[in-house]
Amino acid sequence: MFNRRTYLQGTALAGTTLALAACGLGAGGGGADGGGSGDGGPSPFTIYTARDSELAEKVVADFEAANPDWEGMATILTLGAQEALERVRAESSNPQGDIWWGGTRQQLTQGAADGVLAPAPDEVIEAIPEKYRDPEGLWVGEMLLAELFMINTEMLSSDEVPADWDDLLEEQFAGNIVIRDVEASGTMRAIYCSMIDRLYDQESSPEPGYEWLTKLDANTATYAANPTDMYQRVSRQEAAISLWNLQDIMLQKHGDFPMFDAVVPTSGAPMLVDGLAKIADGPGGAGADAFISYLMSTEVQTAMAEEYFQIPSIKLDSEPKWLADLGLEELEVDWDRIAENEEEWIGHWASSIKGKG
Repeated sequence: MFNRRTYLQGTALAGTTLALAACGLGAGGGGADGGGSGDGGPSPFTIYTARDSELAEKVVADFEAANPDWEGMATILTLGAQEALERVRAESSNPQGDIWWGGTRQQLTQGAADGVLAPAPDEVIEAIPEKYRDPEGLWVGEMLLAELFMINTEMLSSDEVPADWDDLLEEQFAGNIVIRDVEASGTMRAIYCSMIDRLYDQESSPEPGYEWLTKLDANTATYAANPTDMYQRVSRQEAAISLWNLQDIMLQKHGDFPMFDAVVPTSGAPMLVDGLAKIADGPGGAGADAFISYLMSTEVQTAMAEEYFQIPSIKLDSEPKWLADLGLEELEVDWDRIAENEEEWIGHWASSIKGKG
């Protein structure tokens, strides 16, 4: 586990308080209360996050390094994105969290509709393109997540790798695919809904997509309980292929699992908006404002793109080399249709497809 107190020491993120203020997104927070608690000083706040746990620890540590008054004030609770939504909903009468960090556009939109989210700081809302945020700033997109293939390069040669989505259904990959349990995962829900949506217009129905997922289920060896379980199963060569988001694949490839690699399907990768939100009436709202303003600053997002394989929602001066080299193409899907039907489609998958293919 990384030490939170040493996150990115000596990099572009360390000691950025003054630089961020010059860009209009100050590292100390931009809420109406000036980033302090009700009595004028920092107070504890809680982050519910679906982001990689070590990355989250690092970001919080550097936030504290840049804002010493906030040191020790943040508590991180790692949850699946769907679990975070359900927890925020369940706690709505007595909120316990302050930030929901890591959720799909669909999930965050549901939270906004349920009245459990509050606007981000004004300067953050203004920095995010309209297509990547709630109209009232009740959630903001932090980055774009490309959904594609994760492979074990020790098991598959370059000519054995599936080239496109439909290749996953071929007999040669039977029993050679591990899938993160879908219902609790924002990433997997987005991938499965994208597979339904891309075939929807064939019959103006989800049925072709359901048939596709049934065939994928037949080739799936197991559904992993969580991302760590999935990573371990693929690294132990229980299966050679999984479906996951680009950032986490790259983090694992350059971390504990060098045998992993990302493969962009030839027809493209669904590009999911992954965002964050301030939880309405949370006990540490000032901390939420301070952290969100810090996280969404140009300097922090540039460093995250260069070092942690993010595709930021805000405009950067230049594209990171790793992203330019990847040759990423987007698979166009109807995210509005997905948002409207996600619960029904995933519910049908869970009750009528999972384990039955």
